[in-house]
Amino acid sequence: MDGTLSLLSWGDTGWSDDLFWGIVTTLKVSVSAYLIALVFGAVCAVGKQSSWRAVRFLAGVYTTVVRALPELLVILLLYFSIASGIERLVKGFGLAGDNFQVSPFWAAVVALAFVSGAFMAEVLRAAYLAVPLGQIEAGLALGMHRWIILIRIVAPQMVRHAIPGMGNLWLEMTKESAIISVLGAFNDLLYVGYRAAAGTRQYIFFYGLTAVLFLMLTAVSVWVISRLERRFSRGYR
Repeated sequence: MDGTLSLLSWGDTGWSDDLFWGIVTTLKVSVSAYLIALVFGAVCAVGKQSSWRAVRFLAGVYTTVVRALPELLVILLLYFSIASGIERLVKGFGLAGDNFQVSPFWAAVVALAFVSGAFMAEVLRAAYLAVPLGQIEAGLALGMHRWIILIRIVAPQMVRHAIPGMGNLWLEMTKESAIISVLGAFNDLLYVGYRAAAGTRQYIFFYGLTAVLFLMLTAVSVWVISRLERRFSRGYR
């Protein structure tokens, strides 16, 4: 038992520092991808509500294709295509030298965000449709500008309706961030757990510990989400 616990010491003889930085990397990937997915989702949600048929068609194709294909396949395709495509474009226009390389971190983050953005779009669109149309019409009848209506009437109610779905997507993001471990370019939590298990042959211990750490991240996230739901539901319950 003492020998197993010694593997959790801090420094060259243990894995605690590696696991700590693995958690940090997982959170960095999750937060960055989530924020970018929010932008993708918002743009797509607006596109699906657009009066232009071509825009609605493109937004529909995006959400349909991404949700239909395996997430790992989409991430692998985007990861390698984004990196190679940007490198060729930049080098082709002479904006950088031959040694220019796209950051693997941001290539993976954008690929992960592109996948989650399709699900985020449906969450935001559903939240918008949940706002009573009569309230928007009432604002227009009072002479309010559409931006004022969006900020003061639509957005607060959208947030209340969207928090459960957005919270669920955040929980999914923390788990999906582990998918990038297959790329072998990041020391995220799952990859560090794999290295520790393979290096020490303590598979049950380190995989179990990795699962516990993911569970702790989820428990904290669930607590924060529940607090946000309670905060934005004041006056409605």
